[in-house]
Amino acid sequence: MSQKKRIACIGECMIELQQHHDGSLQQSFGGDTLNTAVYLSREMGERAQVDYVTALGYDSFSDAMCQSWAAEGIGLDLVQRLPGRLPGLYCIQTDARGERRFLYWRNEAAVRDCFTTLAAGPILQALQRYDVLYFSGITLAVLGETGRKKLLETLIEARQRQALIVFDNNYRPRLWASVEQARAAYREVLPQVDLALLTLEDEQALFAYDDADAVFAAYRGTPEVVLKRGAESCLIRGAGSAFEVPAQRVEQVVDTTAAGDSFSAAYLASRLQGGNPQQAAQAGHRLASRVIQHPGALIPRE
Repeated sequence: MSQKKRIACIGECMIELQQHHDGSLQQSFGGDTLNTAVYLSREMGERAQVDYVTALGYDSFSDAMCQSWAAEGIGLDLVQRLPGRLPGLYCIQTDARGERRFLYWRNEAAVRDCFTTLAAGPILQALQRYDVLYFSGITLAVLGETGRKKLLETLIEARQRQALIVFDNNYRPRLWASVEQARAAYREVLPQVDLALLTLEDEQALFAYDDADAVFAAYRGTPEVVLKRGAESCLIRGAGSAFEVPAQRVEQVVDTTAAGDSFSAAYLASRLQGGNPQQAAQAGHRLASRVIQHPGALIPRE
């Protein structure tokens, strides 16, 4: 890689509450694209500048979020602060097997106006000059119809300038008015995607695909497609090749939160540094296997 890459991750960070078995709560921050941004920043180090694109309030939680992102080396220039607004909040409950259940409070979150304010204009213009734009299905949901339209316009312009457009499908039914609305939003942006990082069960939940072959058929216009399947091997299609890469075995799963987000970060970091898809998938599995052995979305840096 000849120069530092500029990467923008677009989405929502929320207040995270981790509920322990005794009923106590531990507070931190998390969100799918934010999780990926943090792990990308850690993986890339000085070889990239990772910026986060979102909207927050002027409250103490928003202040703490920005401080924690800056401590991770994440740029804040594209973060809007909106008066009278707050970040969303969610609670993670895990069972004995490490499987998670989420409870959300996010209807009035500031991010819903991220691309509708006057200040959004310069931010959208700035995004067109980034090397990589990363967003997810959750990004599409929380931005709303107007925000999605502006995001699509930005993706088209950025791609024309040779930016790499990366999409993680992360489908959450409760964020959409209907499955038809979600399908339409996904199908609208997919022609602009260069690298799709998909979770099989999310694709099946959204589009009712029978199997992995049906997913790959639906994404045949996307240059590189990675299909994540939890503890099973991931499947990759791109540049005329098709192969699978086994996941790493983990004896004790503590919490699967951010497993897919961390996989995506390590995969993308490897690809940006010249790794081939197989090497990138190995890096993704390696990081995800560490993340699921810790509680919460973001494991300690060390």
